[in-house]
Amino acid sequence: MSNIQLQCLLGIQCNDFVMIAADQTNSHSIMVMKDDEDKIYKISDKLVMGVIGDSGDTSQFAEYIAKNIQLYKMRNSYELGPSAAANFTRQNLAEYLRSRTPYFVNILMGGYDKVNGPELYFMDYLASSVKVPFAAHGYGGFLSLSIMDRHHKKDLTEEEAYNILKLCVQEVHRRLFVSLPNFQVTLVNKDGVKALPVINSKSLQ
Repeated sequence: MSNIQLQCLLGIQCNDFVMIAADQTNSHSIMVMKDDEDKIYKISDKLVMGVIGDSGDTSQFAEYIAKNIQLYKMRNSYELGPSAAANFTRQNLAEYLRSRTPYFVNILMGGYDKVNGPELYFMDYLASSVKVPFAAHGYGGFLSLSIMDRHHKKDLTEEEAYNILKLCVQEVHRRLFVSLPNFQVTLVNKDGVKALPVINSKSLQ
């Protein structure tokens, strides 16, 4: 759990889409190893998962969840919706938490369901899970929640939601003592998963 709070995840759910942003910094101890790491994983055609934590835990857990959800689709000929996928993920977090090898990962899972529309789920390393209209993880989240609370509306357009995330990143850049220069942004709607432009200092000018 050395640097789990130094990373940042942001998520917003509106009437027609879910948008998730994640910093791209990979650090070890006092060193930055890279600043272009992907922390948002595509789980299925209309489901993504933002994962922060130690590098090994994040990639291994995300791959484990993704492969099991794909296996479920192959066996049953239909995909798990966001709600079912979130419950499956939470169950695995809870089981590993009680084992000798827990996964120290914080998660935002967003997806689009034909019946319920877009959904966003907040999960942490203690296996709590809740459906939310907006959410954040990490110290950057402490600075961002008030901004999202102030500006979030259910009927936001994709551009307006993206601009709210830019405001959050701008605040993280201004006030957080850790350098998180790049944030990747992913959108999920009825058409599937779409990568949006990276938010960085250049795009905030």
